[in-house]
Amino acid sequence: MSVPRDATVRQCAVLVGGLGTRLGAITADTPKPMLDVGGRPFLFWLLRELSRFGVEEVLLLTGHLSDRVTAEISGIAEMLPRRVTIGISQEPVRAGTGGALFHARDRLHDRFLLCNGDSLLDANLANLLAAGRLDPPEAVGRLLLRRLPDTSRYGTVHAEGDRITAFRERGVAAEPGLINAGIYLLDRRVLDEVTEVCSLEADILPRLAARGALRGTSTEGWFIDIGVPNDLALARRELATRMRRPAVFLDRDGTINVDHGWVGTRDRFEWIDGAWEAIRMATEEGRHVFIVTNQSGVARGHYDEAAVEALHRWVAEEVRRAGGTIDDVRYCPDHPDAVVPAYRRTSNWRKPGAGMILDLIRAWDVDAAGSFMVGDQPSDIDAAKAAGIAGHLFAGGNLADFIAPLLAGLST
Repeated sequence: MSVPRDATVRQCAVLVGGLGTRLGAITADTPKPMLDVGGRPFLFWLLRELSRFGVEEVLLLTGHLSDRVTAEISGIAEMLPRRVTIGISQEPVRAGTGGALFHARDRLHDRFLLCNGDSLLDANLANLLAAGRLDPPEAVGRLLLRRLPDTSRYGTVHAEGDRITAFRERGVAAEPGLINAGIYLLDRRVLDEVTEVCSLEADILPRLAARGALRGTSTEGWFIDIGVPNDLALARRELATRMRRPAVFLDRDGTINVDHGWVGTRDRFEWIDGAWEAIRMATEEGRHVFIVTNQSGVARGHYDEAAVEALHRWVAEEVRRAGGTIDDVRYCPDHPDAVVPAYRRTSNWRKPGAGMILDLIRAWDVDAAGSFMVGDQPSDIDAAKAAGIAGHLFAGGNLADFIAPLLAGLST
């Protein structure tokens, strides 16, 4: 019997030690993940995507040109819209992908994500996290799988339902099939399988599949692997544009939860009907989902900012259990008539001011033209208008039914 786990996984290990030989001279002094793509290192785009789904700690598994990776991580961390702690685990010898895990074993969480640093799949990672929390005890890991019409460049993955049964070497014929998308949700028990020098793909995963210890989640989405010149050129043409997403901005009290007045703890947080489904639909569409909320309960002394932030972490966890995500949150604790002096001020972040929305648009490079705000108060609509995005007044009912036509480009 499976024991439900959290749907938010805070740590991701990223394999960045490859030689990049197929790219020739371009990787002689620059690791593949540090190559410029759309004006930013490729690794920036990958970490920004991971942070959307709750990753807060990244461990880079380095080898080739480790010093170059180390020199750039502080700059990448500063570019990211959410705070992510980035560390380094350097392999002492050319250890392979499984060996890289072996040498990082003392720094890995009980459950962690692992991904390749030279590929990116534009997909809803929350589906992997939601499925993984209910995996049976024998499952050591779950892989994100991508269906391609032509798998000739890749090895293929074979599955019965969601149980992975085998891996096949790269073929010759241009045939459709499932490939390993290079994103893994792993249990620490995988570290019992690795040795100082080994390949995760060739040595470890086939063995786990043979004993029924691997599961897979299939997904669609744009996939890029910058390991060959043509795909690197494609990434440089398209990646930045594809990552410029429209967003759904959501008010909190009265929109995603029932407004009981000064809701600062989970025991008073009652979900609006259809809220999980609405957020999941927006995530599936590839949109950012942001919460923007006035929280004058802080200024009035009903609860403090630590309580607000703890509640929002729980809200994000609940949403990921349903296969959606909340990319980021902005709240305004200020009020001009505050009881707590530190919060007694007029702020452009307090709706109908546009400050929270504009800050998110800037931080995440949001496609404002395709974005909209949903709230239950005229101040929400005024804030949207001031930020230059569409605003829609939610009068109650089922939030998914309300948002579905907006996602389809229809008015309500």
